[in-house]
Amino acid sequence: MNAWKEKLMQGVFFIAACTSVLAVALICVFLFINGVPAMKEIGFVKFLTGTVWRPNNDIYGIFPMIMGSIYVTAGAILIGVPIGILTSVFMAKYCPKQIYPVLKGATELLAGIPSVIYGFFGLVVMVPAIREFGKTLRQAGILHKGGDGNSILTASLLLGMMILPTIIGVTESNIRAVPSQYYEGSLALGATHEQSIFKVVLPAAKSGVIAGVVLGIGRAIGETMAVIMIAGNQARLPESIFEGVRTMTANIVLEMGYASGLHREALIATGVVLFVFILIINFSVALLNRRGEYE
Repeated sequence: MNAWKEKLMQGVFFIAACTSVLAVALICVFLFINGVPAMKEIGFVKFLTGTVWRPNNDIYGIFPMIMGSIYVTAGAILIGVPIGILTSVFMAKYCPKQIYPVLKGATELLAGIPSVIYGFFGLVVMVPAIREFGKTLRQAGILHKGGDGNSILTASLLLGMMILPTIIGVTESNIRAVPSQYYEGSLALGATHEQSIFKVVLPAAKSGVIAGVVLGIGRAIGETMAVIMIAGNQARLPESIFEGVRTMTANIVLEMGYASGLHREALIATGVVLFVFILIINFSVALLNRRGEYE
């Protein structure tokens, strides 16, 4: 009876694993079947490098949206990753026991807030603040264009805030998973508390830290609602971080509701490009981790 139950559970687990793989495969098939023909009809180079997006004239160039996604995601990484990693180090190695439950609950609460609420916060609080900051820069002669608040800077700040729970949760768990002997051995060799954490414990948890960063990047590059509300949604190449942009996800959501024919297929092709971007990021990080293990 026990052997029969074990085989049954093995079958259940196998079916669950196959379902996950099948779901990813179906998404890939749907995207590429519907998106690649449109890219071929428009022209792969013209579609990827074109700077004009005018569906009414059958002109589809997504280069401004690609760069918009890169700018906003890069800004979110620069803001969110250092804060997230340092916060997780504090929670794992420095935080007093009385404060930890409050801080842990706050970070978990950040993860549960809907994207539209983040968008409202950005629209009501951050956009006016960045607008005033841009106004000050224009009066000082530093800024000559943009500065209305709906900009790359605003979107980057908000997305940096949104990816914090992901980075903090994963990084803290991996720091705590490092054997205590690493830390104790470092202290025994004469290292200070800070040296033991940042030169021994944190490098030992590198793969987990990178995993948290990758998940944060995925959250930032795939975010839609909050970005639509504060990024300006201007399908053109920006000249500064104070100008508005349109990301690939925003482009799909804004126009999919009324698109048809080649326009709809071009939007799906935009999803293909976004999907390939995420695959490249994951592959690059996996390659870095593998090199780190061999070194």
